[in-house]
Amino acid sequence: MAIARGAGTEIIRSVLIEEVDDVGRYLIWGAQHHIYTVLNITIQCRALNASGDQIWVYLNGYDSGAGTSAQDLWLFKQTMVVGDTFVFNDKFSFNGHEPVDFTGPVDDLIKQDAIADQGSAVPQKLIVGATHASDDYDVWCSYIDQNNA
Repeated sequence: MAIARGAGTEIIRSVLIEEVDDVGRYLIWGAQHHIYTVLNITIQCRALNASGDQIWVYLNGYDSGAGTSAQDLWLFKQTMVVGDTFVFNDKFSFNGHEPVDFTGPVDDLIKQDAIADQGSAVPQKLIVGATHASDDYDVWCSYIDQNNA
């Protein structure tokens, strides 16, 4: 049976990515009028180019403080050794699309509503990557996708 994805649905999704290196990979590519709640990101370090290399996760999205589109907002950078597993299980949510552009910061209800309305055509994206091309991490991400279209 197919998973219902229409307006008003809420589903649990997951993404598994093998061999993450210095090329950013999308964990979530936002859809307009969706809200994503990340439940867990689990990372296993398989190989490193050098000690001190890091795995990182960030959101490419709207900076409501400055009113600027397509900004890299860092969630974490983690140094690991080969064989280590890192679990990020702090829950957080983000909108699928950016708001219609405004002059920051958020200092009134109109701007706050603009963020919630997701009126732009610019998707927000959750991205994972690493320091070097020879790094190798396996990544699991589980999240809730609320469709409010």
